[in-house]
Amino acid sequence: MKTRIETALASALATAEREAPPKLAAALRHAVFPGGARVRPRLCLAVSEACGGDAPRLADAAACALELLHCASLVHDDLPCFDDAAVRRGRPSVHRAYGEPIAVLTGDALIIGAYDVVARAGAEHPRRLSPLITTISRAVGTPHGIVAGQAWESEVDPPLERYHRAKTGSLFVGAAMAGAIAAGADPNRWRPMGDRLGEAYQVADDLLDAHAGAEEAGKPTGQDLARVRPSAVSALGTEGALARLRRLIDEATAAVPECPGAPDLRALVVAMAERLVPAGLRQSAA
Repeated sequence: MKTRIETALASALATAEREAPPKLAAALRHAVFPGGARVRPRLCLAVSEACGGDAPRLADAAACALELLHCASLVHDDLPCFDDAAVRRGRPSVHRAYGEPIAVLTGDALIIGAYDVVARAGAEHPRRLSPLITTISRAVGTPHGIVAGQAWESEVDPPLERYHRAKTGSLFVGAAMAGAIAAGADPNRWRPMGDRLGEAYQVADDLLDAHAGAEEAGKPTGQDLARVRPSAVSALGTEGALARLRRLIDEATAAVPECPGAPDLRALVVAMAERLVPAGLRQSAA
């Protein structure tokens, strides 16, 4: 699965880089490689395979697009107008390495590239293309996608659950549903799993921000407190956030529809949700 994801991303970047201005081409590669755990594309492909996986090229394109959109959101999130993060994935953020103008353009190019990848692969399955584009768009746009999640940070006392579901949960929902659509299956059966997993991932990220150092996290920590952002830790306390995380993981695994690959999917869900928990809290989160 990891090879499929990296191959699809490399192909997409090769297309985007071709004859592009050199600094922009370098920034695009910096933003995407080396990646993190690629949890969203892994989820997309896992669901596609569980649904029969009859269109692997389309599933690969959907998984690639989701990761490109995630990378774009990180590039923009790190900008001085938002988090002003100096580090991402253990190395300089794109705007620190290439400057703010190139960072803005890098995020924009990754967004456009994501849709280009899906459009080209979707020509082989035209009936699946429209719902796939719609699902991905809703996961990243407004009123419930990543854009809305980022915008909630500019509001006074935003609702924690809506904020979490938009900023993080939406792309997990999109990944699960996109995997089903790519395989010609009913995407709505997979929405609850994606929703619970996405919220669990954000709670785990809140715990990481509050209790891990920058080296462990691969990015600046303590940002929620410093920027007065909504957080499961500030709202519930550490023990309350851990309890919520455990409940969400249980709900996510229970929401996996019955299918031939259900046991493997449930194991993947648990691994995805727990991977961000700080090392010092993992025993409590188990």
